[in-house]
Amino acid sequence: MPEMPEVEGLAGFLRERAVGRTVAAVEIGAISALKTFSPAPTDLVGREVSAVARHGKWLDVVTSGDGEALHLVFHLAKAGWLRWYDTVPRTVLRPGRSPIALRVRLDDGAGFDLTEAGTRKRLAVHVVPRAEAVEAIATLGVEPADLTPERLRELLTARNQQVKGLLRDQSVIAGIGNAYSDEILHAARISPFALTRSFDDGTTTRLHEAIHEVLASAVEQASGKPAAELKDSKRRSMRVHGRAGQACPVCGDTVREVSFADSSLQYCPTCQTDGKVLADRRMSKLLR
Repeated sequence: MPEMPEVEGLAGFLRERAVGRTVAAVEIGAISALKTFSPAPTDLVGREVSAVARHGKWLDVVTSGDGEALHLVFHLAKAGWLRWYDTVPRTVLRPGRSPIALRVRLDDGAGFDLTEAGTRKRLAVHVVPRAEAVEAIATLGVEPADLTPERLRELLTARNQQVKGLLRDQSVIAGIGNAYSDEILHAARISPFALTRSFDDGTTTRLHEAIHEVLASAVEQASGKPAAELKDSKRRSMRVHGRAGQACPVCGDTVREVSFADSSLQYCPTCQTDGKVLADRRMSKLLR
């Protein structure tokens, strides 16, 4: 799933190429991706792209016309992506079995598709007068760049929960998902199942520093890259996420995995759990 650094990279990519252009056409490939119907996607036609913003993991293409803004807001979910064309194929997109959910054509012939692989369709597209009309955006937590040590301490103590879950909760901190929460906890040397109210000042400081350092590095790495390269760049930068069975780049121990029904996490026992291996069963009693 694209997380904050990749979505910020996509936002920057679109700013360079789409801002100032006029929407020439919008074609629908998957009706299921549309979460709003009025305004319609075709209401974007003839409007100028005036800005591209990011809200957590959401992308927001802002268009202007008739004195009012209209936002094309989308969440790429687990298997979605944005495919850019310098010249969009001439073939008109038709609803069907194509992985293309939405196609936007611009007045210079360029444009982009929103695609989604797999059978579990979760890509979400909204056309709204303001981004906050989407409830998932209105309820987002603090952006990582705005997260102070004091605010993090408040979030950690508000409810006693596993820190991995807190980092992934979009209503608490916006933009961090499964991959970067693994990377942050590895950098901070914290078990993914450590309970948040058990954190002392030193642990909280390590976590705060890791959040900023890991994400700042990832944003810098994503900046300026073409949309087609962002996913591979993300994979190459991971130290533990997606690297179960490989050597930890810090200590050399074997990176381990805990699997769940529809996801998994990776960690280093030596760096994060005092050498103890976490049970790979969802209902097991896990290390705190």
